[in-house]
Amino acid sequence: MPVALQFIAGLVGLVAGAELLVRGASGLAARMRISPLVVGLTIVALGTSAPELAISLRAALEGRSDLAIGNVVGSNIMNMLLILGVSALILPLTVHQRLVRIDAPLMVLSSLAFLAFAWDGGISVGEAMALLAALAAYLTWTAVQANNESEEVRAEYEREYGGPGMGALPGVLLVLGGLVLLVGGADWLVDSATAIARALGVSELVVALVLVAGGTSLPELATSLVAALRGERDIAVGNVIGSNIFNILGIIGITGIVAPEGLAVSNVVLAFDLPVMVATSLVCLPILISGFRITRPEGLVLLLYYGAYVGFLLLDAQDHAALPTVSWVLGFFVLPISALGLLLPLLTPYFRRTESAASTDAGLTRPPLP
Repeated sequence: MPVALQFIAGLVGLVAGAELLVRGASGLAARMRISPLVVGLTIVALGTSAPELAISLRAALEGRSDLAIGNVVGSNIMNMLLILGVSALILPLTVHQRLVRIDAPLMVLSSLAFLAFAWDGGISVGEAMALLAALAAYLTWTAVQANNESEEVRAEYEREYGGPGMGALPGVLLVLGGLVLLVGGADWLVDSATAIARALGVSELVVALVLVAGGTSLPELATSLVAALRGERDIAVGNVIGSNIFNILGIIGITGIVAPEGLAVSNVVLAFDLPVMVATSLVCLPILISGFRITRPEGLVLLLYYGAYVGFLLLDAQDHAALPTVSWVLGFFVLPISALGLLLPLLTPYFRRTESAASTDAGLTRPPLP
């Protein structure tokens, strides 16, 4: 099959698979009276991470650690910046309180653990097993919480998502069919994109961080976009965060165990890409906390961040003369201003409380009645 035709077929498979997956998962959630957020964090997230697992596992078995690590790191960066950004531009995303209290902090902790484990230049078998144990504990806890939801919460989700849902067999068939199309479409797209990149002479690490990660993240992108268009906002956000957690704890855990010579982490990834992945997780926390929603302007900021990251990678790959200038602008201008803008929504309630207390101390409030 020609490369261009394979690329188009991959995109078609991804979009069709995402539609089937969201329909089946939402229908099963409504029938079982389980929060679609839980479905997004587990079934949908694990299913859409299957391409990353397949690519990283194959790369690890072949001793290509750059491809295995770069795929996960690039996918997580793309998930948080590109996918959430595009989804929020389509429809501002409401954020469930559980995401802010539990899942988003767990994603940050997983990213920090990944960075800490990789700091010595690789992921050992013991560290990989610790990551897998953390994933098992997270999935077990999520299942227990879903079963313990109150009747009021279950009734609320049933009203919001349209009654009793679909039958068990049709729902399962839709989910399985969607996963098959997603995985097949991603494989076709990654193979064709990789062939194009090699023809252009781009390094394997850049291919992994941008093209392979982009291809294997397209199931998350397609699923979150379809979910946002259908109004399934919990699935749109929960899918991304759940997928990032699984990418680190599950994929790095599995590949770290099966890699014949261990999972090596290059100095380039340690110096730049892994810190960027941790930073994107930290950046999203203020956005999620401020108002429990991701607005269109915030989605645009996330997209601009992703564009800056990809642009930096391409300039670095070509050793472009503009790279030092771009690095200086990003490090000393864009990032500090962005950090301040993200922290202001969190500090506003504190300043309001301070002003209120100052007004009271100054006697500006009504004095008590005698």
